Amino acid sequence: MRPDEITNAAISPTGARAVFEAHGEIFSVPAEKGDTRNLTNTPGAAERDPSWSPDGKTVAYFSDASGEYKLYLRDQTGFKEPTVVDLGPNPSYFYSPQWSPDSKHIAYTDKHNRLWLVDVPAGKPVLIDHAIYSSFSTSFSPVWSTDSKWIAYARDLDNQLDAIFLYSLDTHKFTQVTDGMSDATNPAFDQNGKYLYFLASTNDGPSDAGIDLSSLDRAESNAPYVVVLAKDGASPVPPESDDEKPKDEKKPDSEKSSDNEKKDAKPSAKNETKSDDKDKKDADKDKPAAVTIDLDGIGNRILSLPIPARRYSDLFAGKAGVLYLAEGSSIGRSSNEDGGPGIQALWKFTLEKREPESVLSKLDAFEVSTDGTKVLYARKGGWTIAPADDLKSGNDNPGKPLNLGEMRMTVDPRAEWRQIYHETWRIERDFLYDPHTHGLDVPKIEARYQPYLANLGSRAEFTYLSIEMLGEITIGHMFINSPADHDNAPKTGLLGADYTVENGRYRIAKILGGQNWTPGLASPLTLPGVYVKEGEYLLAVNGRELHSSDNIYQAFDGAAGKQTVLRVGPHADSKDARDVTVVPIDDEDGLRNLDWVESNRRKVNQLSGGKVAYVYMPNTGGAGYSSFNRYFYAQLDKQALVLDERWNEGGLIADYIVDVLKRFPLSGAIERDGKPVHDPVGAIFGPKAMLINQNSGSGGDAMPWYFRKAAIGKLIGTRTWGGLVGIGGYPPLIDGGRVTAPRYAIYGLHGDWEVENHGIAPDVMIEELPKDVAAGHDLQLETGVQTVLDELKANPIPAIPIPPYPNYHKNDGLGRN
Repeated sequence: MRPDEITNAAISPTGARAVFEAHGEIFSVPAEKGDTRNLTNTPGAAERDPSWSPDGKTVAYFSDASGEYKLYLRDQTGFKEPTVVDLGPNPSYFYSPQWSPDSKHIAYTDKHNRLWLVDVPAGKPVLIDHAIYSSFSTSFSPVWSTDSKWIAYARDLDNQLDAIFLYSLDTHKFTQVTDGMSDATNPAFDQNGKYLYFLASTNDGPSDAGIDLSSLDRAESNAPYVVVLAKDGASPVPPESDDEKPKDEKKPDSEKSSDNEKKDAKPSAKNETKSDDKDKKDADKDKPAAVTIDLDGIGNRILSLPIPARRYSDLFAGKAGVLYLAEGSSIGRSSNEDGGPGIQALWKFTLEKREPESVLSKLDAFEVSTDGTKVLYARKGGWTIAPADDLKSGNDNPGKPLNLGEMRMTVDPRAEWRQIYHETWRIERDFLYDPHTHGLDVPKIEARYQPYLANLGSRAEFTYLSIEMLGEITIGHMFINSPADHDNAPKTGLLGADYTVENGRYRIAKILGGQNWTPGLASPLTLPGVYVKEGEYLLAVNGRELHSSDNIYQAFDGAAGKQTVLRVGPHADSKDARDVTVVPIDDEDGLRNLDWVESNRRKVNQLSGGKVAYVYMPNTGGAGYSSFNRYFYAQLDKQALVLDERWNEGGLIADYIVDVLKRFPLSGAIERDGKPVHDPVGAIFGPKAMLINQNSGSGGDAMPWYFRKAAIGKLIGTRTWGGLVGIGGYPPLIDGGRVTAPRYAIYGLHGDWEVENHGIAPDVMIEELPKDVAAGHDLQLETGVQTVLDELKANPIPAIPIPPYPNYHKNDGLGRN
């Protein structure tokens, strides 16, 4: 079992073990001593989301062994048959079972945005609350009070911000705690039973703006707060003051003697009560802290904690008075599509010291044991259980890594394919935006394709079957991915160059320029110290002669990322040759795309006489957002714009692009020195055109659609793909494969599905023909340039006149100013 197959994890109540969901099984792994146990051993079923009961006896998880997901309660040893809890007549996907401290109840959520409560082992599910808006995240982050009588959770409001709620098991009612003017999330009860902590932000609204491109790269922060639960409760952070404490007065000798007599008087009584006191302390320790929650006026008992605002992604309560805060990136939603570890730093805060301390960094996951004494954390695929007291500044690797090498299972491919087959149709049933599946009779179509399962011989054949059967739904974004290929074979090295064959040798015809200062876009032959020139011959690689009869890529087999010595020179006979050391790359796509973009930009500049800007957007996600910002704002000196979104792969909805492009002049401005400017500064006020083609889809469909709605300019090229639905947030298949079920769809303002399965037609139809490309022409690009030039000629950009400077002291002829 590979560590990257772990999808969920939980720590046992005292940190003796951890449980993991991996490849559809539940594994129990010891912190140090003992064996790893496969608690489930069900190759034909999916087990998900393990959670260990606080009394240490039971592991809860969801399983589809019965055909639909139900709650399973299994003895921690795995030896006994599990107790199965039916979760009601409406099947769904269920998430995050959270045990009550007394191990008698479990709170959980489902795909349909509902929060549930069930008694164990065989209680009937009770609906606690449901979210207002659909979301890719189904977690309410429910947590239990120490006396198991209250559940705190976060839920969205009509304004789309989250608030903290409290649910009483006695009254079966919920109460909103925070006022809804901030985004409040991640509640956690202190083990002392007196306080409820949570995170809240007042500036993350723009970052949470749904699927809008304008939500990217906005700095966001939040801070931890505490609710004093009882109306007569004291502040956990009262004012502090340094004062002199008077020294004790010296006692008279007679009092000292009296004290000594008292000490000697009852030695046996003290010894007799010592054992009783210990028993009482042990009993009190095991007894849950009493909880008093007065809902009346509770909003006035919310206090800020003395912890600096950052962007915290989660909050955990440890032992009484101890908090852990997981800090993420300072950017709410980043345009960097490789965000790295989710937890950049873990902070520890105690009510006693009141000083947050950074104790861990670069984590993928973190959890605290029920008793607060141990923590479980993940970093770079490894998992570790550590004593909570060892989390201190300067000790970034506390604890001993868990041995995950013994997580083993029996794989039965045919049993897996049967499970995945039904899982696939359940995902379509529960996640597809249309509950009627575009009119498809799902049970009928599932039964029609099921006989093919018996004769499948490989996962590739199962993938092919999935493609055929899901095509019946007739929708875009229906993606089927096989499990990842973990081939670690060395990769072929590439130099970022094109070659011709001349005089029996390979000759370098073109070197891709690249951007050597940008990670991933360095061109190997242009780096300092290399200086290979176009027109030179590539004569040998690592001392082996290279001729045109040889396969040039075979010479670079396994060379990617490794220092490689090239012999290059101006002559095919090796005269005046020299050796240079380069580090080949394993992928040239980025360099070739950049070369195409830069060639287009230069061509537009040439065709327009420097009047027209060219901007390319490969998608409407992070890369497209970054590309637009880089190229658009670098060309504000231009008068018109051609925006190229051909082959746009989609992503988010490009509201930001439309907002920028439709800006109009509001004012001029001038300083004492230099040229005048206009406002808004970040704008090109002249005509604009957008290039589209049949390979522009998803967000690449929406952008020209919005471009037209905003009357920004003409669309030039061919009709777009026509796939304006959205995907994300699905459970992985047990073998690591993936399947999507478009979970939201975008429609027009007049009640029509205007784009999905239709696409956006151009205003000017221009097909890209092979003969034109072979002749070196890009007619779509050339037409776009000519279109905006014609519009610019017909409607020149009016200059903003500079007014005469005011003279407020001109003589009025009467000797007065």
